[in-house]
Amino acid sequence: MLSSIEAFARTLKVHQTAIARQMNQAVSPAKPQGKNNQTFSLLQESAGADDDRAELIEDEVEAEEDAQMKAATEQDASAPSVRELELLEEMAKIANATRHLPDPRIQKLAEWIRDNQCPDLGTPGAEWNNRRVIIFTEYTDTKRYLQQQLQSVIAGSNQEHQRIGVFHGGMGDDRREEIKLAFNSAPSKHPLQILIATDAAREGVNLQNHCADLFHFDLPWNPSRLEQRNGRIDRKLQRSLIVRCHYFVLPQRSEDRVLDVLVKKTEIIQKELGSLSPVVERNVTKLLADGIRHGELERLETAIAKADEVDQSAPNVEVISEELEQVRLRRQELEQQNALLQEMLSESQKWLGLDDRHFRDAISASLEILGANSLQPIDPNEAAHEPATAKWDIPALDQRFGADPTWATTLDSLRAPRKRNQKLWDWRRESPIRPVVFRDPGSLDGEVVHLHLEHRVVQRLLSRFLAQGFLHDELTRACVCLTDRPIPSVIVLGRLSLYGDRASRLHDEVIAVAAEWIAPEARGRSKLRPLGENEKDDVLKILENSLASPRLRQVTESLQQRFKQAAAQDVEELIPHLNRRADTLIERFKKRLEARGKKEAAEMKAILQEQRDRILKRQKETSGALQLSLFEEMQQLEADRRHWEKRLKSLEVELVSEPVRIEASYQVKAVRVEPVGVVYLHPVSG
Repeated sequence: MLSSIEAFARTLKVHQTAIARQMNQAVSPAKPQGKNNQTFSLLQESAGADDDRAELIEDEVEAEEDAQMKAATEQDASAPSVRELELLEEMAKIANATRHLPDPRIQKLAEWIRDNQCPDLGTPGAEWNNRRVIIFTEYTDTKRYLQQQLQSVIAGSNQEHQRIGVFHGGMGDDRREEIKLAFNSAPSKHPLQILIATDAAREGVNLQNHCADLFHFDLPWNPSRLEQRNGRIDRKLQRSLIVRCHYFVLPQRSEDRVLDVLVKKTEIIQKELGSLSPVVERNVTKLLADGIRHGELERLETAIAKADEVDQSAPNVEVISEELEQVRLRRQELEQQNALLQEMLSESQKWLGLDDRHFRDAISASLEILGANSLQPIDPNEAAHEPATAKWDIPALDQRFGADPTWATTLDSLRAPRKRNQKLWDWRRESPIRPVVFRDPGSLDGEVVHLHLEHRVVQRLLSRFLAQGFLHDELTRACVCLTDRPIPSVIVLGRLSLYGDRASRLHDEVIAVAAEWIAPEARGRSKLRPLGENEKDDVLKILENSLASPRLRQVTESLQQRFKQAAAQDVEELIPHLNRRADTLIERFKKRLEARGKKEAAEMKAILQEQRDRILKRQKETSGALQLSLFEEMQQLEADRRHWEKRLKSLEVELVSEPVRIEASYQVKAVRVEPVGVVYLHPVSG
């Protein structure tokens, strides 16, 4: 009834049918009295996202709900009185007469839509602005009622049939993604303005990209559900500074006084603690287990207002106090963990040498190896100033390489999600490859794709680069560039790779040795001598400048022939120095890898020890003859104890094995050094 008359009318009809069937049956032996263990979970609370039934289609869930209503009705063996039957008939008559009419909440929603979304609502072709809204309800009947009523409210407006969408349990993945993409797209690109959602679809859904308004058409009695509903838009990446979560209170409906207190208490706890405590949820569940009775309104209001207070006389006061304290500390702990993870991420990026520019260059080089164009910026000016957040165009490899159909499937991950029942070839024709970015765009509109190391396209391109990147771009032959530096130079490039267990790549880099170049006929018996590290770095900078200047890449054929004749001897003379440089680096990297392995092993050991100590502390706290107020709580504690025992045994093994495994993963098992190219720098002056 508190959700909608539509939902009440359908449930009441099931109840009436069950009673009629019960009365028409022959007299049967009286049912045994006593405690009935049958549960009616769907009559106490609708299916949530963490319920297995959230994956079922709505008709199946409704059928189960009807079956529970029928069973609950038949549980009472006594025949209803004449007055009871009259009351049922009267309720059904009123409900059926009003179930399809707009109730005051619909009228309020219509006013809000007119004031905030469609100012000329009611006039033909009324235009909508860019404001969006989500309306939550618990029940499928109310969802259908809402959709029908609101569709009538917005009738005649511009694109009226595309303005309302529904999000519920049992939706297919394709349809779910289609709705999410539409609602998170810019309002100028998709007309969807109103999303009606049930609790079965609340978890794991980001809907805040272009929406900061939410209505609770009905209020769940579970405060966690209320919090999770609000969390669909009150979360990171919300563009609006203010998030507005509305609910309805009818002053003449006494039940709403209790629910109003529940909402306000939830808001206070959210602000003070950051999230709800299990104690609060458990206390509220107990208070509302028998419904909202008119004679107990004041008691319920007072009790809910004090739901987070600890009864010092309770036998399990220590456990409850600890739970509340843990919730109070949770935000601080999460902030500390976040700071630690950010530090670890930064350290890993430095260790790997992961740089956005290098990442993009590797992707471009991989594309060129395939014979395609490199990444091209959508806006060259933006790419010059903010390359990490700039949008880049990636070529359609499936069109260029029609003989390799697997590329088409790989590149599908760069397209917008496929619509329901859309044919594959139509989808590929109508959904072009989206631009890519190399930093989180901070948006959920789906206009770009964030490329990262684990992305399917990146994995495939980088595997090609690692396999063939050192066999192209003239790296296997002599390369000549001009320079304004008056002294000719030669650089021999090599690839140094360190491998761990099972050929895992621990380190990989291009190393170089440089020397001032002397023509073979002028050396006599002398050989080329390598420059020091600082001088070599200067030569490499000169090489980068030469490669970037078209003027310095215009080398005559005669000069190329001259160096081609000397290349074999030059490489032979410098290879020993390249190997000695590699040997020095190998020892250095082995020590670094060993130190990193020990550090990570120590960190893992500390984490495992902390887990063990926390479990031991919890065991000690609950080892006494603790009298819990609910049988379910005692069952949960026993299950926890069994889990703790099992986890402690595995921790004893992991404390020994995990640090050893981590250290072993950083041990170098094989080393490979291979020359990959030689570069000459020749003065422009000759």
